[in-house]
Amino acid sequence: MAAFALATLGLGHATAQDSGPLVTVDSGSLEGVATDRAEQFLGIPYAAPPIKDLRFSPPRPAIAWTGTVAADDLPPACLQFEPKGALEGQAASEDCLYLSLYRPLGATASDARPVMVYFHGGAWTQGTSANYGGASLVAETGVIEISINYRLGALGYLAHPELSAETPMGSGNYGTMDQIAALEWVKRNVAAFGGDPDNVTIFGQSAGAGSVCALLAAPSAAGLFHRAILHSLPCGWVSTDLKTAEPSGVAFAEAVGCPAGADQVACLRGVWAGTLIAHQADYTGGIKVGGGLIPVAPEAAIASGEWNQVPMLVGATRSEFKLIAMLLMPELYGVTAETYPDMVRKVYSDRADAVLELYPLANFNSPYEAITQAMGDEAFVCGTGATVAKLAEWVPTYQYEFDDRTSPGLYGFDGPPGADMSNGHSADLQYLFDYDLGAADLDVTQEKLATQMMHYWASFAAKGDPNFDGGPVWPQWTDNQQVLALRAGGESTPITSFAADHNCDFWSGN
Repeated sequence: MAAFALATLGLGHATAQDSGPLVTVDSGSLEGVATDRAEQFLGIPYAAPPIKDLRFSPPRPAIAWTGTVAADDLPPACLQFEPKGALEGQAASEDCLYLSLYRPLGATASDARPVMVYFHGGAWTQGTSANYGGASLVAETGVIEISINYRLGALGYLAHPELSAETPMGSGNYGTMDQIAALEWVKRNVAAFGGDPDNVTIFGQSAGAGSVCALLAAPSAAGLFHRAILHSLPCGWVSTDLKTAEPSGVAFAEAVGCPAGADQVACLRGVWAGTLIAHQADYTGGIKVGGGLIPVAPEAAIASGEWNQVPMLVGATRSEFKLIAMLLMPELYGVTAETYPDMVRKVYSDRADAVLELYPLANFNSPYEAITQAMGDEAFVCGTGATVAKLAEWVPTYQYEFDDRTSPGLYGFDGPPGADMSNGHSADLQYLFDYDLGAADLDVTQEKLATQMMHYWASFAAKGDPNFDGGPVWPQWTDNQQVLALRAGGESTPITSFAADHNCDFWSGN
């Protein structure tokens, strides 16, 4: 961030020629940009650059600056392997702990608006906050939206016994520590933008939802948020044990040229960052549980009641695995009607006959859709239902299923010939954000659903209940298991057939 680099090095400061909105935070003064829809403050540092001796360390406070700095440029993405989530031409850097804040035009410090803080997805190895602009959301609903970057890959999630010994929080969760630091920044500073620090909703999709699950189970995150939203990842996926993962950190260090011994961690902090990224496959990734930061796996914490209990909104897209299979199982791309039974037997072995009966080709447009529906129901959708059932024992919980069967897919992922790629993983994001990774713009009926979703999400952020005047009623999830099906044209409706539609009794072994 050039403007911040100048300021913190004492070389001057940058200010936009045309006067923009001015806000002072605990590190210094900022000048944002007013567009025709919203005011935005882009690339605000919430922590010090995690470089050199601060690599593989908990985040430190942001470095203060003098003068007024222009917050008018999207931040670099955190360093990552194959940055599919980064904008074309956007830099990626190890110096990446920035957030971007969007507020309605005319917002003032006395407004006390609901605040929504978003964590992007990308398997904890990819992605960037820059893809999740909040101008449309805040203009439509009046909330304040914040998207943050957090460390990714080995730089964010490397577990190592020596690193674990450096802090009571343990290692392997530097990205989660970044998220907590960002929420602490929000608590200290968001009132200056017109936000209410006592009404903060965290939300995320895929790995971002997993991050939310981790924060639900992190004692040090208590009180930093007041509601939470999970898109497209059950909390049961966040369960890698820290002690089990630590040996992979030692092997990773050796793979990047740092031999075992007392100086291994010091060596890791000095290795060229590109070398670390090139060896991403040589460590156990993702969030770690069992240390001081996340003592117990989120699913177990929720079941016991020992978690940061807040109202919850949880859901998934109807056909999550359509996109994921293209990334993880490219051999499915070529499945045909003739090879479908054999592929099902390869994937499901002794359960294959039951899967073939539950997912007959006659019910789908293509064999690819059939097998990916089965896999998505097992891995994502029914797991989401199980997470909802556990959460609902403790707090008000609302479940949705994104079911716009005309939704655009993801840019660059066209799917096999004849396959319908609607309703796949990430399809819902274009309906909430100024999201530039959709394969096509939303049409008029989809825009109606987008507007409806924005109001549901914002109403939940405001009061813990997504219902708003004029919208279809969204029942709270109880024993009747009502789920809101989000459908094009605003024709959203509660359903009770969610578990049956996805064969969840079969997948859960009931």
